[in-house]
Amino acid sequence: MQNKTLKGYITDIKKQHLTLEGVVYTAENIHKLQEITDGDETDYRIDLYHFLSDWFNDSPYITVQTSGSTGAPKKLTVRKEQMIQSAILTCSFLNLRKNDKALLCMPLQYIGGKMVVVRSLVARLNLFIRKPSGHPLADLETSLRFAAMIPLQVYNTLQVPEETERLKQTDILIIGGGAIDATLETQIRKLPNSVYSTYGMTETLSHIALRRLNGPEASSRYIPFPSVTISLSEEDTLVIDAPLVCSERLTTNDVAHVFPDGSFSILGRKDNIINSGGIKIQTESVEEALHSIITCNFAITSVPHPKFGEAIVLLMEKNEEVEPQIKEQLPKYQQPKYIWQIDAIPFTGSGKIDRAACRELALDLMKQKIQQ
Repeated sequence: MQNKTLKGYITDIKKQHLTLEGVVYTAENIHKLQEITDGDETDYRIDLYHFLSDWFNDSPYITVQTSGSTGAPKKLTVRKEQMIQSAILTCSFLNLRKNDKALLCMPLQYIGGKMVVVRSLVARLNLFIRKPSGHPLADLETSLRFAAMIPLQVYNTLQVPEETERLKQTDILIIGGGAIDATLETQIRKLPNSVYSTYGMTETLSHIALRRLNGPEASSRYIPFPSVTISLSEEDTLVIDAPLVCSERLTTNDVAHVFPDGSFSILGRKDNIINSGGIKIQTESVEEALHSIITCNFAITSVPHPKFGEAIVLLMEKNEEVEPQIKEQLPKYQQPKYIWQIDAIPFTGSGKIDRAACRELALDLMKQKIQQ
């Protein structure tokens, strides 16, 4: 990646304003966002008001919420200056400029949504906002220069011809917040615009590397931004040095391979998080909830899924009728998509569930189902 000129970006918060569908909001008139009273639009426009209120106040810090992919969800206090630097890195690489139309369709509680707004402030983009949903382009009549979505939103969009056409008219799409299934990636390769997978987390204030998913530059490798240095820990997990956006070196839970040119690929997670539809699900928590209704040995694992990125799988040693109890015991997003019987749950020598072996079993069963 070549670092493009920073000319035209507004780094002084006191000089920033947000253009929202052609209407300019400053620190003095953002209260008008609270006056919207048209039902569903109210909540997310008020969320935008609260974020802008925090952004325009005198504090150099802002609080962000982690998604919980590397542990229990928590709140972090970060410097606004670092969020601005993150915005410049992305806008510079993607060549986003004044009046480019951008879409905010992700929750503002998390860093992904917050950074869409910060990029709009820094690069003076014309921001269009839609309630976070599975079909963010359903009623959008204007062509976009830039949009950021999670895989589930992209999958749903590609199921509707009219929405697919609108996606094709979006010059640049970045996808983050979850795994991109191989089937979805195959569909993305057919798109005529520029589509990227992002790599990052709350601690790095959104992404620090991009991977092109389509076109001549498509690759399985993530390319870090110029100011970012990548290495591996003793456990082969990715270590990130991104001084512009993160004050400390960050060791992740992602097992990775780093290439001589500094690019990297992700081989898998060190922990046992299942990311289904952009929601992080702790395997052990689901199993604990199911212990009261399943009498035989069982394990929770996952398989790739074209819509959700990953689908939850329940492996059981006996064919017990548990679906009604599961629906009562677990929230919908934690309920297994597939329930399969196997001869024996694999265990490690120390008596713990062999997670890798369970996933391999589930993948084999999925292949058998597809071939039938």
